[in-house]
Amino acid sequence: MHVLLDNLDLFRRGFVGTVALTGLSTLLALVLGTVLTVFRVCPLPPLRAIGAAGVTVLCNTPLTLLFFGVTLGLPMLGLSGLSYFTLAVLTLGGYTAAFVCEALRSGINTVDVGQAEAARSLGMSFAQTTLLIVLPQAGRAVVPPVGSLLITLTKNSALAGGFSVYELFSVEKTLAEEGYAILTVFLWVALAYLALIMMISGVFRLLEHRLAVVR
Repeated sequence: MHVLLDNLDLFRRGFVGTVALTGLSTLLALVLGTVLTVFRVCPLPPLRAIGAAGVTVLCNTPLTLLFFGVTLGLPMLGLSGLSYFTLAVLTLGGYTAAFVCEALRSGINTVDVGQAEAARSLGMSFAQTTLLIVLPQAGRAVVPPVGSLLITLTKNSALAGGFSVYELFSVEKTLAEEGYAILTVFLWVALAYLALIMMISGVFRLLEHRLAVVR
């Protein structure tokens, strides 16, 4: 217990860092994932191609390699003003967005085609039909898988510790260098991740209950 109490500020800083990284990456993943989904189902071939290419590249690139590409590549392109935290958010959010896109696209398949046809018969455009009719229903259908993706994102955030971002896993490295027992530090870090993941799971269980589709 003294390991936690003696280093409470470090654990607090690491926990806040992980929460901030997870929260901002989640926001980016949901927004970008929705945009990619619209591109994937868009009737315009160029947009479909862009959406498919983006998802294919992101889904098939190892996250560690993507971290190296973003943290080393973007500064080489002149974006040296971005902090490592911002680069980590872009990496985690972009990577997860591809999987959110695929989850939403599978949810779109659960929406009755007749609803889109009815919307078009009322004069609604593709954008209006997709954003107002199709996506809200698809989102309700894919709450559980999206929740699992965001839990995975939370665990993946530990990789940011290797790229100069201070989060929970960075606490372990700091305390290990100071001579603390590694297993004890790992235990407290694991409990912190467990608490965060249980909170996310609770939120999505509530959402799943509230947004359940009666069939």
